[in-house]
Amino acid sequence: MAGTTRTGTTVAEVMAELAALEDPKARAVNERHGDDHGVNLGKLRALAKRLKTQHELARGLWETDDTAARLLALLICRPKAFGRDELDVMLRGARAPKVHDWLVNYVVKKSPHCEELRLAWTADPDPVVASAGWALTTERVAKRPEGLDLAGLLDVIEAEMKDGPDRLQWAMNHCLARIGIERPELRGRAIGIGERLEVLKDYPTSPGCTSPYAPVWIDEMVRRQQS
Repeated sequence: MAGTTRTGTTVAEVMAELAALEDPKARAVNERHGDDHGVNLGKLRALAKRLKTQHELARGLWETDDTAARLLALLICRPKAFGRDELDVMLRGARAPKVHDWLVNYVVKKSPHCEELRLAWTADPDPVVASAGWALTTERVAKRPEGLDLAGLLDVIEAEMKDGPDRLQWAMNHCLARIGIERPELRGRAIGIGERLEVLKDYPTSPGCTSPYAPVWIDEMVRRQQS
């Protein structure tokens, strides 16, 4: 879909701009994180700010299957304009970690289909899809916990997180930490699960950053809240 949009911008023109922004050093950094593109994200955001919201252009950019183009598409789309099945197809095709994360955080979380997709994805046998469901669950724990079986979530995390693939394990660990941070009555159990499973205990953490190891993460965030 390289036709002209209502603002006169074409997919081909945008792809040419993205090609001009390609930086071998940025690509090397991104590829270490599994993202196959070489566009500096600050420059990508600046381009999105100039283009403003253009949903049809976003659809066209997504269809290119190019990682930088898809990231840009997620910045200029209208999240509520996507249908439930469309979002499901998009997530299953979003294998670059940054595309996956931005799709969940910038689009699905703003969608009227968010809760339905959360339930479907969390139970999905594909661990990458399931990780999106857990990310949405973590958001609910933090902002809308009413109706969630938090003790039941801890049961699942305790049984499945240790042997989960990396991205699913990371998402479950985030949910574990968030439950411990937000719910004092479950904090002891959440910390105990983290201590027993030792997931991300030895994860390298830069000076000044909080470890993703759940017991440390929970303790640090609670300390900040209370200070």
